[in-house]
Amino acid sequence: MGEEIRSADIQRKTAETEILLHIGLDGTGRHQIDTEIPFLSHMLTLFSVHSLCDLKITARGDVEVDDHHSVEDIGICMGQGIKQALGEKRGISRYGEATVPMDEALVRAVIDLSGRPYLAFNAAFAREKIGGFSTENVREFFYALSVAAGMNLHIDVIRGDNSHHIAEAIFKAFAQAFREAIAIEPRVEGAWSSKGSL
Repeated sequence: MGEEIRSADIQRKTAETEILLHIGLDGTGRHQIDTEIPFLSHMLTLFSVHSLCDLKITARGDVEVDDHHSVEDIGICMGQGIKQALGEKRGISRYGEATVPMDEALVRAVIDLSGRPYLAFNAAFAREKIGGFSTENVREFFYALSVAAGMNLHIDVIRGDNSHHIAEAIFKAFAQAFREAIAIEPRVEGAWSSKGSL
């Protein structure tokens, strides 16, 4: 790795959303999140704090219509930022796994930064909304992120009743697993794959 800085700046503008994003993989969890969707901003703050990635997001969108476009496009931008910041993925541990409790909720997240996108999402929410955030968009966020990042991601809610607790445990488990997957293994010089690239 040496002096290489693993960070990325992403800008996305469509007829529906405008997003500016900065992610630094080797940070300390510094964050500045402004998405117009308070619960999503809270979840992204949790991701930053628990992954130790520095994250800055400013997002404006057609939230008066629905929160779907903003949530999905932020997921796309985060995935693009992760992919760009990882570059050739030299020396990364590649795999990460974490099981995180939040009161009665327990969630497991497993990641392979393989370059092959796939999302397995096993979660159910009792409520349709948390604040102004549609709980069905938790899956949409991680689907967009996993595809844009080229990430194999499995999220399983082992148990849980409270929708807020479940969503919070999902984002924290993802953050912890991600921190493990992007960690540098000093014995690996290139990509950790028998094929020689990821």
